[in-house]
Amino acid sequence: MARARAFLSRHRVFAAAFAAGAVLRLFAMLGYGPAMWFNDSYEYVSVALHPRPHPIRPDGYGFWLLLLKPFHSFTLVVLTQHLMGLATAALIYALLRKKFALPKWGATLAAAPVLFDAYQIQLEQLVMSDTMFTLLVVGVITLVLWKQEMSWKVGAVVGFLLALTWLTRSIGLPILMLVVVYLVIKRTGWRPIVAMVVTCAIPVSAYMGWFSTNFGKFAMTNSDGLILYMRTAIFADCAKMKIDPYKDVELALLCIKEPVHERKAFAQWYLWGQGGGGEGTGEVLHRWGTGKKFDEITNEAASAFAMRAITSQPGDYLGVVVRDFFRAFHWGRPRFPDEPTFLMYEFKPYYDVDDAGQNKRLPKWPAFGGGRTDTDAFAYEQGPPETRIVEPWASIMSVYQDIFFLRGILLGVIMLIGLYGVVRRWREFGGPALLPWLGAVGLLLAPAATAEFDYRYVLPAVPLACVAAAITLKRDVTWARVSPKKTSASEPTTVAG
Repeated sequence: MARARAFLSRHRVFAAAFAAGAVLRLFAMLGYGPAMWFNDSYEYVSVALHPRPHPIRPDGYGFWLLLLKPFHSFTLVVLTQHLMGLATAALIYALLRKKFALPKWGATLAAAPVLFDAYQIQLEQLVMSDTMFTLLVVGVITLVLWKQEMSWKVGAVVGFLLALTWLTRSIGLPILMLVVVYLVIKRTGWRPIVAMVVTCAIPVSAYMGWFSTNFGKFAMTNSDGLILYMRTAIFADCAKMKIDPYKDVELALLCIKEPVHERKAFAQWYLWGQGGGGEGTGEVLHRWGTGKKFDEITNEAASAFAMRAITSQPGDYLGVVVRDFFRAFHWGRPRFPDEPTFLMYEFKPYYDVDDAGQNKRLPKWPAFGGGRTDTDAFAYEQGPPETRIVEPWASIMSVYQDIFFLRGILLGVIMLIGLYGVVRRWREFGGPALLPWLGAVGLLLAPAATAEFDYRYVLPAVPLACVAAAITLKRDVTWARVSPKKTSASEPTTVAG
């Protein structure tokens, strides 16, 4: 206890911030228990109940739910996620204090967005993979930056974390490539790099082999082409793409007949839309037949269509990518991509409520591989899984969320500070700020380039941007110091009696 008190005393600024962040998370759990729900949440639960490779997203987070399944508690699930959020902040503080010698208040300030951003806390309260993904990415960056001379054993640990990252979200592959390039630039040596790549490849290859036994394709998902098709659907013009309906039959099936100026402003409609608006309103992919949307043939055709659209209309593609990338830097939070999705990130009842003010039953959607979303959630919880709104905690978090979150324009400033540090050290290939800064840019750019902007994709980039900015402010900014005024020889000197 004496050692613990001494430790807390030495780091009392961060300890106070950490405790405040923990209290906010407790309020969230009390006000919105047992958990909050997003459209993707139900498929993760379905994987935990009926383990099998999912055609749309890797199963890493589903496996985590599977490990916690014996406890039958979504409260426990979100508790572990809140602990992951707090652990992410602790890693940032430890890295900046011990490795880069930032002052305690400076390292605490860099961790503050993770501790106090209301949307970060709300994301941890959702049954979603993003909190786990963020912790894994920050863990990888911390290990790589911490070790001046990386051994092959540390490289193996980094590789295993990268494998978990990749199995949690498909963007783990670009992160692996980024880390490899950074280690090559640092001249780390071949042993740790080989150990990292091999250790990462073993679990990923095992998962891809499992996927192939179910879908006949050695891959992580059957959705990469369809998601890229979604990205291009809002501007793809089959006349400009020169698609011949007789020669390019499969591509012609994916043409949207609506004029470009009449299409939806958000891309996800063209993958997930089920509406009855006729041609070009999200029903295009249903031409392939019921249950065929995520088949390998459909995915390959969608990929070919998307690549044709990008190469035929590079200016239009670049335009939507740039537009979505800069959505992350707005002062406020415009309601994008649509109202229902936006509201799922709010500390408010996002389903219709009954007379008692409680959320009604979860959606009764069919779950992949059988079952139904609401009954699967009930089976996992062994009780009612609906979000229960409890006052005054729910209102406290709702009001808090209206005020305390990282504004997009502030994220832009943080990114520019990190960029300054990278450019200033161009002779050193950007120095230590390069890895977290490029990681943050990649996490913001990848959704804009391959899918569509979504607010939850911004949050994992924030810790990396803060680390890059903090390193820059410590190493590459000269702070003015006020020197004591020198006494001239002619001036009398007063001696204290």
